[in-house]
Amino acid sequence: MSERPKEDKKLVCSNRRARRNYHIEETYEAGLVLTGSEVKALRAGQANLSDAYARPRGNELFMLNAHISPYDRARDNHVPERERKLLMHRREITKLSIKLRERGFTLIPLELYFKGSHAKVSLGLARGKREYDKRQDISKRETDRKLSRILKRHTRR
Repeated sequence: MSERPKEDKKLVCSNRRARRNYHIEETYEAGLVLTGSEVKALRAGQANLSDAYARPRGNELFMLNAHISPYDRARDNHVPERERKLLMHRREITKLSIKLRERGFTLIPLELYFKGSHAKVSLGLARGKREYDKRQDISKRETDRKLSRILKRHTRR
């Protein structure tokens, strides 16, 4: 019984605004269907997920508005913001599409990374935050910072 070695995750880009603007309920991992120039551009770190989201269509899942810049040395380049098919098990896709029909839920890409030689995307089932939720998070973060500073000062003495 030989165990497979744990594969490293090489982060390409992350959606930093997602955790600020949404409550992430669950996370999922999906593979991406890409062209050769898209893979090269991702390996060069030329991607942006700030406005991206995912939608089920039939029994398939697609990522929209994810920007992968054209690779400068490719002959036949790709369209930067094309729809990209996501690879997940059909059970997971149907479960997600049922949850997405509920009011207020959306599917947001959180990270784009390579796991071994495969491009993967981490998706978050998210519910939008209200303005007062964002203010609460900021005030909580500030009080935590103040507390840690005070504790740090007292432990030095």
